[in-house]
Amino acid sequence: MRWQNVRENVGRQKSDGTGALNMTNSSSSSISRRGLLGAFAATAVMAAPTYSNAAGFLRGGGDIRRIRMYSGRTGERLDTIYWIEGEYIGEAIREINLFMRDWRNNKAVEMDTRTIDIMTAAHNLMETSQPYMLLSGYRSPETNAMLRAQSSGVARNSLHMRGQAADLRVDGRSVSQVARAAAACRAGGVGRYSGSNFVHMDCGAVRTWGS
Repeated sequence: MRWQNVRENVGRQKSDGTGALNMTNSSSSSISRRGLLGAFAATAVMAAPTYSNAAGFLRGGGDIRRIRMYSGRTGERLDTIYWIEGEYIGEAIREINLFMRDWRNNKAVEMDTRTIDIMTAAHNLMETSQPYMLLSGYRSPETNAMLRAQSSGVARNSLHMRGQAADLRVDGRSVSQVARAAAACRAGGVGRYSGSNFVHMDCGAVRTWGS
């Protein structure tokens, strides 16, 4: 099987016995889209969750799916082709799982590939060469509880704890632009956090919030 994986200093992983992974020393196309984003600019997302919409935006382009990110917390970078010719690449998915770990305690889980695909589809729609800046991927229950104690905006049953959500920025794109791209996929939740300069994406019910 043909596939490419570009990475920097991938670290070791070990289980802590809880089902999560601890990671140490880790570092880690297109159709015309501007008109499509404009059409969605003032449109609220009202449909039932339909993941296939995100997958639809990923068709073509050589039948590959590539994700590029760097961590705003650790400085690590990831650039990987994780899907090719109809199949996910196991090693690439594992690297994504580790990259999107809870950076506060190095715990990782298997990220939902639907969320990864939504991120990829949204990035393709933005027509940018800049990678995502990842602020939060997987969030352990203890980290979520700590953040809830600090802010009422953190959900008790956050999808971050299921490996189904990510908080992201893109250099050169506003919160509004990133959110419109994600909402155009009509495949999950999209939250705008303009005050903190990031967009939340998840593979849960289709909904939008924030400003």
